Amino acid sequence: MIEEIITSGRMNPEIDPVLHVWGWEIPFYLFLGGIAAGLLIFSAYFSLRGREDELPTAVKWMPLGVPVVISVGLIALLLDLSHVWYFWQLFTNIRWESPMSWGAWTLTVITPLSIAWIAIWIEDIFPNWDWKFEEVKTVIKWLKEQKRVLAQVLILLSIILGMYTGILLSAFNARPFWNTSILGPLFLASGLSASAALIVFFSKSEVEKRLFTRIDIILIGIELFLIVHLFMGHLAGTQVHIQAAEMFLGGPYTVVFWIFVVGMGLVLPVVLELLELKHKFIPAIVPVVLIVGGNLMLRFIVVSAGQASRWLY
Repeated sequence: MIEEIITSGRMNPEIDPVLHVWGWEIPFYLFLGGIAAGLLIFSAYFSLRGREDELPTAVKWMPLGVPVVISVGLIALLLDLSHVWYFWQLFTNIRWESPMSWGAWTLTVITPLSIAWIAIWIEDIFPNWDWKFEEVKTVIKWLKEQKRVLAQVLILLSIILGMYTGILLSAFNARPFWNTSILGPLFLASGLSASAALIVFFSKSEVEKRLFTRIDIILIGIELFLIVHLFMGHLAGTQVHIQAAEMFLGGPYTVVFWIFVVGMGLVLPVVLELLELKHKFIPAIVPVVLIVGGNLMLRFIVVSAGQASRWLY
């Protein structure tokens, strides 16, 4: 008897076409975009409320990191591009139906505005700061006069940026798990929650810490509400949407999502923050690591699961 081994050419490099899969760059970019949006929203909002002296960390100090966060996120995005040197073409036209175009132009506008926002507070943060040139001082004086308008514009753009990180995924109709309107609000709430946790960690004011701890508890509650409705929507949908949800309900993403994202990234931090409000000693680093880590893991899991879900069965 002669045995023959039949070797298939399927899934061999350079033979079978393979769909390009998003790596770590995209979820990391989405994560940083949410953080930047959250920090700007809090800073601009409480400035409009006239609480910049009461909440100096949120209004004055935290925005200092926003341009850096945005820049690192854009570097991660560039690393994912197949044709890096053509990235500029995103900015040569506007496609109103494209979330990517909306995101590119929002980042283009919000980055210089975030720097202008920082310039308004520099002299408050560093009392000995000297702009040296009279022309620059004139510009800064004008920016301070337009502070309320700039704050309102920043809030609008930051909401767009925070929701865009989820809408970018939901626009992919070919991926059933992403095909939901919940992702935009979920990613916005998630980014706000992580930003609130960072403000609590860096703040030296007890009033500021307690305020943003309460805000974070509310935001985590909103996240849990949206997550529940995300799966309710999928389970009430077509068969492929049900199968997409089942990846988290007994499938390969069940343990990592419900234990590490929901359990350790949302529920446990709420318990710890409630204990903090009752004046129990909780190391400040613990809740912020859990919340920010869960925030980042949420992006990675959503991006990965979306690519694993498909219409062709």
